Amino acid sequence: MSTTPTRVFVARLLGLDVFDPLGDRLGRLRDVVVLSRGTQGAPHVVGIVVEVPGKKRVFVPMTRITSIDQTQVICTGLVNLRRFEQRGAETLVVAEMFDRRVTLRDGSGDATIEDIAMDQHRSRDWFVSKLFVRRGHSLSPLSRLRRNETLIIDWADAQQGPRTEPQAATQFVANHEDLKPADFAEALQEMSDKRRFEVASELQDERLADVLQELPEDDQVEILSSLDLQRAADVLEEMDPDDAADLLGELPSAQAEELLQLMEPEGAEDVRRLLEYDEDTAGGLMTPVPVILPPEATVAEALAHVRREELSPALASSIFIARPPLETPTGRFLGVVHIQQLLRFPPFEALGNLVDKNLEPLSDQAHISEVARTLATYNLNSLPVVNDAGRLVGAVTVDDVLDHLLPDDWRAHDGEAPIRKLGGRIG
Repeated sequence: MSTTPTRVFVARLLGLDVFDPLGDRLGRLRDVVVLSRGTQGAPHVVGIVVEVPGKKRVFVPMTRITSIDQTQVICTGLVNLRRFEQRGAETLVVAEMFDRRVTLRDGSGDATIEDIAMDQHRSRDWFVSKLFVRRGHSLSPLSRLRRNETLIIDWADAQQGPRTEPQAATQFVANHEDLKPADFAEALQEMSDKRRFEVASELQDERLADVLQELPEDDQVEILSSLDLQRAADVLEEMDPDDAADLLGELPSAQAEELLQLMEPEGAEDVRRLLEYDEDTAGGLMTPVPVILPPEATVAEALAHVRREELSPALASSIFIARPPLETPTGRFLGVVHIQQLLRFPPFEALGNLVDKNLEPLSDQAHISEVARTLATYNLNSLPVVNDAGRLVGAVTVDDVLDHLLPDDWRAHDGEAPIRKLGGRIG
C-alpha cells in the first residue's frame, strides 16, 4: 500500500472515484467504516463503502486499497459486490460520527465533529487520528467567546457521548446534497432507526418527500410517524398525490384522517379521491396531476409545460387534451398528444390538430393487468384514465405499474452477479 500521504480527511474523500489498477472506474466513495477498540486506542479503519454501478453500496476492505489521497482511490480490483451490511461493532464515519457531540477533555466545553482524519501507521493499518470540531456549549465565560471556533484535536482529547444521545445530521445532509432521491434513500436504509430519524428531521420538506417516495412502505411509515403531525402533513403535501395516497393507505385510518385534515384542502382532495380506488385499478395507480391543456393551446405552450423540472420523464412524454375545467376531473377528454409530435410541428400549431385519436383511454376501474398490457402493446410511457362520464381523472405511468408489479421489497434485492467477486469480508 502507498505510504504517502499518511493522513487524509474523510470529508475530502466523499464522492471520489474508486479505480482498479488498470484505471477502470469501480464506483464512488460514500463512507468509511471504522471499528471501535474501546480503551485500547483510536478506532481502526477497516474499509470504505463504495457506490458501484446499479446504485448498490458495497464494502471494500482497507487491505485492498493500494492508494488513497484527496483526488482518487485505487484498489486491487478484487471486490465483493454483495450489498454492504453494517456489522454490530462497526461505525460509519459520515453517517454516524459526523455531527456527534463530544466533550473536550481540557474542560473548555462541548464540540461537534465536522470531519475526521485517518492516519496510516507503519503496520500499514489505518486508524482515526484527528477530529475537526466546532466548539459548542461552553463551561466558562472565556470559552463562550470562542463558541463556533473550529479546531483540530487528537482523538484522545475528546470524550465521546453515548451512541444513544441525540445527534444532529447537518454535515451528513450537506455532504449528500448531490445524491438523487433514490440514492439518498438507499443510504438511509443502511442506518440505524435512530440515525435514520435524525437525518430525516434535518431534510427540507420537499427533499424528504422525494426521498420517502423511494423507500419501502414500512420505512416510509416509520419515518413519517416519527415526525410531528403538522410536519408530516407538510411532507405529504410535497409528495406526488399517488405516492401520498399509497403511504396514507398504510397508516391506521384515524391517523391518516388526522393528517388529511392538516393538509391544504386542495392537496387533500386529490389524495382522498385516490384513496377511494382499489389499489389494483388504474384509479389506484394513477396520478391526478398530469400535463393537461385545452385544444387551443399551441405546441410552444406544450413544450414549455413539459420542460418543468418537477415532471418525471414518463409524465413529460404526453400532453392530455381536454375541455375546461383543466383540473381533474376535467371537462370532456379529447385525446393525447405525444412529445415526439410536438417536435415535428411548428410552435404555433394548435394541439387540437395533433391529437392521437386512436389511443383509447383507460377506465378508472380497469385492472392493473389491462393497464400493463396496454402500455406494453403500444410501447407507451403513460396512459390517460377517465371516469364513467368520460372526464379525465388522471394518468398511469409505466413506473407506477412497475412499482406495483415488483415485490414489495424489490429495492433491497441485489442485481445480477458481480463482474468482480471475491469471498466474504476479510482483510
